[in-house]
Parts: sequence; C-alpha cells; structure tokens
Amino acid sequence: MPPVAYAPVNGIELAYYESGPRRGVPLILCHGFPELAFSWRHQIKALSAAGRWVVAPDQRGYGLSSRPASAEAYDMEHLTGDLVGLLDHLGVEKAIFCGHDWGGLLTWQMPLMHPGRVAGVIGLNTPFLPRSPIDPIAVMRTTMGPDMYIVWFQTPDEPDAVLAADVEKTMRFFMRRPAALKEGMKAEHGRSRFAFRPLIEKFDSANTQGQFLSPEELAVFVEAFQRTGFTGGINWYRNLTRNWERSAGLPNHIKGTPCLMITAENDPVLRPAMALGMPLLVSDLETHMIHDSGHWTQQEKPEDVNRLILDWMDRRFPK
Repeated sequence: MPPVAYAPVNGIELAYYESGPRRGVPLILCHGFPELAFSWRHQIKALSAAGRWVVAPDQRGYGLSSRPASAEAYDMEHLTGDLVGLLDHLGVEKAIFCGHDWGGLLTWQMPLMHPGRVAGVIGLNTPFLPRSPIDPIAVMRTTMGPDMYIVWFQTPDEPDAVLAADVEKTMRFFMRRPAALKEGMKAEHGRSRFAFRPLIEKFDSANTQGQFLSPEELAVFVEAFQRTGFTGGINWYRNLTRNWERSAGLPNHIKGTPCLMITAENDPVLRPAMALGMPLLVSDLETHMIHDSGHWTQQEKPEDVNRLILDWMDRRFPK
C-alpha cells in the first residue's frame, strides 16, 4: 500500500491511499463491509503502474478514518459528502467512482446526489437498483426473516459485540470463496436466510476451507478491526431506512454518465441476476461477468478486475 494520507472532509478526517501520476481523471476506489482501503491493494498497484491516478479511502467508520459516535452520521448524505470533500481536498472537479459491496451502493448514489462531481461509475458486484417502493428493512424482514444479518444489524450493540468477540474468527468466516460461504448461507428448518450470527458463533476458526487471504493479508484486517471494532461499518446498515426515506425525490435513472458494471458469477449475496434490469435504468452502460468468483471479487480475481477496469478506462477516458 502507498503511505497513508489524511483529508479533513465533511467534519471528519478521512484516511486515504494515493498512487499513480496526478493527471487525468482520478479513480476513487470505495470498499464495502467488513473491509478497508487495503481490499483494493491489487488494483492500486496495477492501475497506478498503468499510469492511472488512483485513490482509495478508508471509508467513514473504518480503519484510520474517523468513527463518529452517532449512527445518523453514517447516512448517504454524509457518505457521499465525504467523497465530495475528498475531491475538494485533491483539487479536482470530477472523478470516476468504483465501488464494491456497500461502496457500490455509495458510488451509484453519487451521480444522483452530486452529478457535477462524477465523470464515471464502476460497480463491482453491486448493481444500480431503482428505489424500493417499500422500506427495504421491512422487505428483508418479511422475505428473509428476522435473523437475516441486515435485519439483525438494526439491533443496537448486540451485532457489534458478537462480531468483535473474536475478530479473527469473524474475518475468516466472511473472507471465504463462494463454495464455503454459500453453504453457510442456506436457510435450514424454516430459519432466516443469511442468518450470520449462529453461523459465526459455531464457525471453526481453524477451518481453512475457501480462505483466499494469506496470513499476512488476514492480519491487516484483523489488526484494524481489533482496534476499531465493527460499529462504524454496521452503522451504514442502520441507515437503510433513513436513506430510503430521504431519497424519495432523487432520480431513478442515470443518464449520460459512462458506467461499467462487473458482476461475479458465484456471488451469493449480490447475484449477477440483480443487474439484469440495469440497461433500462442506466443510459450509458457496459457490463461484464467475472467467472468463478464469489463476493470478494477484487481480491479473489484481481487480474480479471484490473483488466476490465483498465480496458474500459482506456476506451472511455484515454490518457
């Protein structure tokens, strides 16, 4: 990773990692849960070596960035405001925003909430979806059960404590290839789908099935979350209803912004089929699928991700 730098943005301090020549349109890499800017290590190296200006922040609540105490400080207005503040700090008008998992939800909101600051969008696993007609938490509770992890995350304090009780065990549970993770996500005997709490609690931390991180890479994540806990990241989920309520007046389409959507064949959470409706919602869209990859695509299949991003950027944003 490049050396860490800090930007005072939007009332907090945002840690970020910057590499490549400071010319052209910067590419802002936005991680998800439970991750760090470190999740983009393979992309930072490859894209900057190809002459691209790359910036990867530890998002609000993660890593070396500030972790406000209030859950409301993690709503979409604050999160997109952090990225606008980062652009101001870098002295640039527009950037290409590339997001994975929660970072994808965030980056797809940028052209809706701050269209003047967006040159392009890259979604990795996370598709652009129209606004739900119903509160998304209510939908998840009804369709997937009260123990579904996102519904469970709405509970104060308890999920934070369960995940932090054994950080290495938690990270080993999450950071696995799809075959291992899919098995643990099945609903059994009428239980909720994606009910992570009992699965984490009974997970054998010595189980190496499906692990793709080296011991050194795993240690980076473990050290970070042992220091910070998981509350900052969980607070992003605790704003899903708030974000839904406050997004009623936003556009439901992205028009005129170059967009790239990269799906992962075996992602059990963000399934490729979820992106099938995007051509009706995004006017300038290119889509690709990465085969034999699960949820953690930029870490599982870094060469494929790097190739697709660089090819698209070379055609749409030539150096």
